Amino acid sequence: MGAGRGARHDVRRCGFTVAALTDGAYVGEFFRGDEKIDIYFYSKDALRTSLDSLPRMPVYTPQGAIVPLSAVADIRETVDTNTIRRIDGRRTVTLNIIPPDGVALETGVEMVRSQLIQHMKRSGEVPYEVSMTISGASDQLDATREALAGNYLVAIVIIYLLLVAIFTHWGYPVLIMTTIPLGVAGGLVGLALMNWVGTILPRFGLDPLVQPFDMITMLGFLILMGTVVNNPILIVDRAIANLREAGMDAKEAVMEAVQSRLRPIAMSTVTTICGLAPLVFLPGAGTELYRGVGAIVLFGILGTAIVTLTFLPALSIFVFRLAGYRKASDAASSSPAPSPAPGE
Repeated sequence: MGAGRGARHDVRRCGFTVAALTDGAYVGEFFRGDEKIDIYFYSKDALRTSLDSLPRMPVYTPQGAIVPLSAVADIRETVDTNTIRRIDGRRTVTLNIIPPDGVALETGVEMVRSQLIQHMKRSGEVPYEVSMTISGASDQLDATREALAGNYLVAIVIIYLLLVAIFTHWGYPVLIMTTIPLGVAGGLVGLALMNWVGTILPRFGLDPLVQPFDMITMLGFLILMGTVVNNPILIVDRAIANLREAGMDAKEAVMEAVQSRLRPIAMSTVTTICGLAPLVFLPGAGTELYRGVGAIVLFGILGTAIVTLTFLPALSIFVFRLAGYRKASDAASSSPAPSPAPGE
């Protein structure tokens, strides 16, 4: 009986070793508040281990020797389970998938959903009566995405109402907020450009720089919404003052606003970019986690500064002329000619 317990113990230890050297060995769970975190042991080469290399994997024996796995175990590929789990009366099999470090969580979930589940259903590898669902971190990801989408809408409404209170007008805030989608586009283009440059860095002996578009990176859009409107506010506010107080026409008012506000716009843009550049481009503790947020804000502000000095003035002239601020020459020609004095 003791020999049987020892044999089972050796088999359990051998299985734990193989799991740690391949997909990871489950050792327990850790609770941080209401969040449950599973703890796995796995080697640094576990994700690159193939099935053909299992027989050659080194295993420590109780005597301290190192032998290949094929010397202590027969390896046969089978499909089996030692327990039967049921959910709502239906047999259930759980498959744990851990994405590599370079793959974002939402990217991994989308790959499993499109390349694994849908492919197996289309090819008929899974019977029709078998259902497959993605849970765990995927559920938290969906909940976070829904909450973040609601925050975007709330942020846009708050920004619009604040601009209405500042300008005491319902239309001019819309003119300023046209820079928000353009700033978001600038952040996306900048992130894609940074990843493209990061892929060619190994050719020069540098480490690759890859930043996935994850949920933390998407938080940068919330920050971007409140910062991209700062420079357009300077242009539009100065142009409105020129129209109402100086009596300029639309084109002259906007051009003067751009010339007078170019220096503060350039100063604020350069200082913000220089402040975010270490987070985006320099390696260090914590930069991998928040690099995406910094990249979205940095490139978004840079793109908005360009839009503020090019696209926004042209749009502002068009809007002001629709509002009745015509050219000075047009206003003079449309005014009635003075009547002659008596006796002339």
